Parts: sequence; structure tokens; C-alpha cells
Amino acid sequence: MPRFQVQRSLWINASPDIIYENIVDYRTWTTWSPWLPAQPDAEVTVSENSSSLGSKYSWKGEVVGEGEIEHRNLQPPELIEDEIRFRKPFPSTSQVTFELKPERKGTLVTWGMIGALPWFLFWMKSMMQDFISMDYDRGLKMLKEWIETGEVLSKTNVMGVQKVGPLRMAGVRKVSTLDDISQSMQSAFQEVEEKFSQHNIPRDGDGISVYHSFNCKTRTFDYTAGFIIEDSSIDIPLSLKTWAIPEMNAFRVDHIGSYQHLGNAWSAAHQNARYRKLKQSKVGTYELYKNNTHEKEPKDLVTEIYLPLKK
Repeated sequence: MPRFQVQRSLWINASPDIIYENIVDYRTWTTWSPWLPAQPDAEVTVSENSSSLGSKYSWKGEVVGEGEIEHRNLQPPELIEDEIRFRKPFPSTSQVTFELKPERKGTLVTWGMIGALPWFLFWMKSMMQDFISMDYDRGLKMLKEWIETGEVLSKTNVMGVQKVGPLRMAGVRKVSTLDDISQSMQSAFQEVEEKFSQHNIPRDGDGISVYHSFNCKTRTFDYTAGFIIEDSSIDIPLSLKTWAIPEMNAFRVDHIGSYQHLGNAWSAAHQNARYRKLKQSKVGTYELYKNNTHEKEPKDLVTEIYLPLKK
């Protein structure tokens, strides 16, 4: 059976004792789980004694599948070793670890998984490692925010298939890694605003980012950031890139909260699309910013995620 291994780390501004107490208690997991945003109403069951050897956390849902995880070895405040047993979409068992090491007056948290895929899914090994790595990164971000601030500024609403378009935008095209996307986007929108101002183009449409491609292996985006052009008669200068779609169907997921957690909504969109066997168009996916950081606090930011679909 093809074996795989994933490890992701993040520094958290808290002591190992505090972080250990939070991770070992399965009652906290619904707060920072990177999978529940895809199906917030999934059935979750936690052992009455939620933080001891043998404690279990189980989940069940049409989109998130079914399984359970159990504490198998606890070494406070340094190590948690669990066994995760998936039942759906296919049976498999993996070992999960949390290692906590003091670092820079805080703690380096390393979340790992070692497991094996069924033989008939050997071709998915690399893809599975990439997906789990991104899931772990999202989970660690939420864990960090929750421990450091007491809340997680992320909520997803799965809206389903809707009519969109026709839609036209203008902006600048960039390439960025996933780790640098926030800084890249800020720079891109600053450039767009300057170009719109230079050419007297009204900025009355929503902000938008169109993702043309994403390389899982290199974690790299090719995207265009800009604004919706409401007036079809406006001429767009060559210094700006344009993108447009006709009227079509798209799968929509809304995200309320900090931009740093937008990956939760994107993951939810793709998981739901796969579950529903929806076929995506190749025109590009996009996100619309219904407000911005100049108007709202991070907790109130509203972003609409769209996956355009084939006819």
C-alpha cells in the first residue's frame, strides 16, 4: 500500500502547557478543525472524558465523510499521539501526532500524519499529501488565532449553485506562492488603484480576484486582482488586464471573517463541488470582496467564492 507522510509547523505565542491543554481536549476541535467549514452541520461526537488516553472524537457527514480519532499516547506537555480511522469515503487508518517544543518565548507546534492509501488509490499519494498539508496549515492558523485571541474569525456559508454574469473586470496579473499571497494581493490592489486613478476609470464595482491556475506542488497561484467594470462602454488601457465571463452557473460559498482564513471557504467550495460531482469550467475561479478593511473590522469582512461550472 502506498505510504504517505505530512508534517506542518507553526509558532504560537503561548506556553506548551496551554497549547497542550487545548489540543488534547477534543471538545475544542470543532473550533479550529480545517474540515468542518465544508459542512458546519456535520455530526460530531466527543467522549464524555474528552482529554484522556482512549478519548475519541468522531464525525459523520455527507461531505466530510465518516471516521474517528483516538488518543493513544499522551506525554504532557510535549506530545500527543492519536490514531485516526476513516470509514468514508474509503476505509483507512493513519497515525497523527502533535509535537510541542518551546521556542522564542512561545511554542513551535508540529502537526503530523503517517498513513497508507488503499492500493487502488496509489496515484493519489502526491495529491493527498499536498491537500493534507494545506488542511493542516489552515487548522494551525485557526488554532493559533484561537489560543492567542480567544476567537477564530472565520465562518463559511455554502450557498450552492447560482446564476452569475455576464461579468467583466480589469486588473493586474500576478504570480504568487500561497505563503506570500497576502502581501502579493496588497501590492497588486495598490497598483490597480493607481492605474484606475491615472486613467479616470470609475471604481464603483466590487473588488475581485480571479484565479487562473494553482500548482499544488509548488503552492503557486496565477491570478488577476482588480475591480468589476459595471459600464461596458469603458475602454480599458493596455496596462490593465481584462477578464470576462458570460451568464453561467457557478457554485458559491460565502466567507465571513479575516482574509487569512479564506482558504476555509475555498476548501469548502471544492469539497462540496466534488461531492456533488459538479464539473468546473476552465474560465477561472474568483472571489468577490463585498466590503473591505477600510470599511469593516476583520470579523465582518464578507467574501463570495465562485467556482464557474460547465453547461
